[in-house]
Amino acid sequence: MSACVPTRATDSSRAKRIHRPHSPPPSRPRRFRIAGADVSASIAVFLIALPLSLGIALATGAPLQAGLVAAAVGGLVAGWLGGAPLQVSGPAAGLTVVTADLIHRYGWRTTCAITVLAGLAQLGLGCLRVARSALAVSPAIVHGMLAGIGVTIAVAQLHIVLGGTPQSSVLANLHSLPAQLAQVRPAAVSVSALTLALLLLWPRIPGRAGRLLRRIPAALVAVAGASATAALAGLTLPQVDLPSWRSHALAGLPEGPVLGLIAAVLTTTLVCSVQSLLGAVAVDKMAAGRPGLTTRVRRSNLDRELLGQGAANIVSGSLGGLPVAGVAVRSAANVHAGAVSRNSTMLHGVLVVIAALLMVPVLELIPLASLAALVMAVGIQMVSLHHIRTVTRHREVLVYAVTTLGVVFLGVLEGVVLGIAVAVAVALHRVARTRITHDEQEGVHHVHVRGQLTFLAVPRLSRALHLVPQGAQVVVELDGSFMDHAAYEALQDWQNTHTAQGGTVELTGRRAGARIVEPGDVPDAHTALGIGTGNGADAGFTDRTAAAGCRCRPWTPWRNHQCEGPRSAPTPDGHPSDSGDPGKADGTGPSSPSGHELARGISAFQRNTAPLVRGELARLAREGQRPAQLFLTCADSRLVTSMITSSGPGDLFVVRNVGNLVPMPGEERGDDSVAAAIEYAVDVLKVRSITVCGHSGCGAMQALLNSEPGGAQTPLKRWLRHGLPSLERMADDSRPWARLAGRPPADAVEQLSLTNVVQQLEHLSAHESVARALRKRELELHGMYFHVGEAQAYLLTGASGDELFDHVEAADLSV
Repeated sequence: MSACVPTRATDSSRAKRIHRPHSPPPSRPRRFRIAGADVSASIAVFLIALPLSLGIALATGAPLQAGLVAAAVGGLVAGWLGGAPLQVSGPAAGLTVVTADLIHRYGWRTTCAITVLAGLAQLGLGCLRVARSALAVSPAIVHGMLAGIGVTIAVAQLHIVLGGTPQSSVLANLHSLPAQLAQVRPAAVSVSALTLALLLLWPRIPGRAGRLLRRIPAALVAVAGASATAALAGLTLPQVDLPSWRSHALAGLPEGPVLGLIAAVLTTTLVCSVQSLLGAVAVDKMAAGRPGLTTRVRRSNLDRELLGQGAANIVSGSLGGLPVAGVAVRSAANVHAGAVSRNSTMLHGVLVVIAALLMVPVLELIPLASLAALVMAVGIQMVSLHHIRTVTRHREVLVYAVTTLGVVFLGVLEGVVLGIAVAVAVALHRVARTRITHDEQEGVHHVHVRGQLTFLAVPRLSRALHLVPQGAQVVVELDGSFMDHAAYEALQDWQNTHTAQGGTVELTGRRAGARIVEPGDVPDAHTALGIGTGNGADAGFTDRTAAAGCRCRPWTPWRNHQCEGPRSAPTPDGHPSDSGDPGKADGTGPSSPSGHELARGISAFQRNTAPLVRGELARLAREGQRPAQLFLTCADSRLVTSMITSSGPGDLFVVRNVGNLVPMPGEERGDDSVAAAIEYAVDVLKVRSITVCGHSGCGAMQALLNSEPGGAQTPLKRWLRHGLPSLERMADDSRPWARLAGRPPADAVEQLSLTNVVQQLEHLSAHESVARALRKRELELHGMYFHVGEAQAYLLTGASGDELFDHVEAADLSV
């Protein structure tokens, strides 16, 4: 392809550009465009953010304008610099308790300075690239922290809902609540009740009219409805008071004890960072549920997101705004409203600025009781029943409850530290807690070990093993993933003694390939146990076990590991004797070991894998299959679809044939199998994506390259005719050759394999069911290439005219 560009007429009025030789031609300046979906999404987010920002500012005791400043800065600065394009940042309910406590202790100007320092700390953490480590915090601690903050918010705002003034702590608010109930202001209660009723009922309006009305955010409807009702009824209530921007207080020098200020900065940094990073991960999950969005919006860069949040907090604190963090409610609204880029987040910030400058008279009509009811509802929603059920299922209720109570009664930082301590204690308890049972069934003694087998469990293990009588048949079931050296030695010594006394021992467990071998069959006693040890020597899985007939390794549970029986010495004629083949020793087995390999594989599945998947397969049997993808790939035995896609039962509807070919519709009869599978997957199973996967070293592509016209039409040749368009495509000089991670293909076979994937995707689009689903945007097509020798998957990422197969990591896509 020529690097020359068309010549233009000389224009003396233009400055001449010097183009260096052997460099790419200068590109045209890109025009800034805002998609219509981003405009509509920004309006939806703005309508939610406006009342919430005012309500959160009210709950913290900060100037109400501080909420608007934080919302604008979160949209513009964090939206521009952050690493999560679709996450919306601003004043968050999770920061309400922290900010309120800081204002109460140090005053507003020092709180703004603390926000600036917290932003600087976030910048430092982002430069150190430690964002991923923040996700190591247990979700039970995070959910408990948010629940504690939600309880604190709800109790405090309840006083404003009743027409009073909240106190500085939860205990003080609870203590003064009876007196507040005795002095209820009916006007404030009625406005608050109307706000809560609209919040609850607006999303539940039925029918077609309800679908149209629900596009207006419930928060906006609730606040606007309550404000209009109060104005029409002539109710006298405290209302929003936005002073002139000329008197707006900015950040000042921090004043107070140094240790207290350091603790305040750390608390603000922790809460802002964890909430923003977890929100970015949640936004990625929501974006993955929208077909086609992941190809336009990359996954979140958490380190960049931390840098963006730090910059936003510096700007917000400097301008007298609240601390900024990623907000779940606004981010979810942004994704669901159809946003496709960070422009929606930034445009929502622009709308907040316009409202803060031009809508002050309208905002000052809002009763404080209505904002308090809105924030109280948000606080109640932070105590999520879904999160409680989740932590209960994972046996982390204690961590959740301790964190929640600690935040409510001690403070956010104290509650989080207390929750981390309890989480560590629970983890240590689980590691040290091992259940060992012994029972006898039909003459076989079973010793079942549940949990990690460490030196702490050796006395109980010895007691259980010594209950087994001499010469008995024993099955030791290890239901855990770790064994230290002390437990390994104790189990090995007992096994040697028991087998020497005529007994038999079978060792089973969750680890694939775990088995027992006779100590006398191996040259080293350390290979007697087919398990991993805590000292780094996976004795039973070393290559020395090949002498005992087993070559299984723990890191290959997916491998077709078959253990061959020991072979006897060769006969005088140089051929191995048949006595080593169990099937031929008694004359009943097959002469080939393949039958034994199949039986052994099935037996290993029934023993090791079936107990683990039986529940899931039973559910699939009841509910039927609901795969999300149709995966069309080659019949090559080296392509294990479940392995390279990390999928399990019920995930993939797989079609395999020689050369991963998709016959064009309308071909002569006899090739309807693939078309039938495609029609069934799209029309009946309603799959959301179809992937065509080629691979390196494909025999079908090699056969296509070596094919000659004429000759006998064998079934293989008749089938491979569907690959002839791929040959023609590769020979067409007008088409660009497909590339692999930016490099040209290694050889003609690889080039044809890549070209074939692109060509079969075109064949796929020609099928009526696929074309119909594509028009409705209910289906996505993906091209994939698996390099067998590199164990590396590549996805087709190029658009029209740029057929590029790129690394999955580099493309930042999820298979």
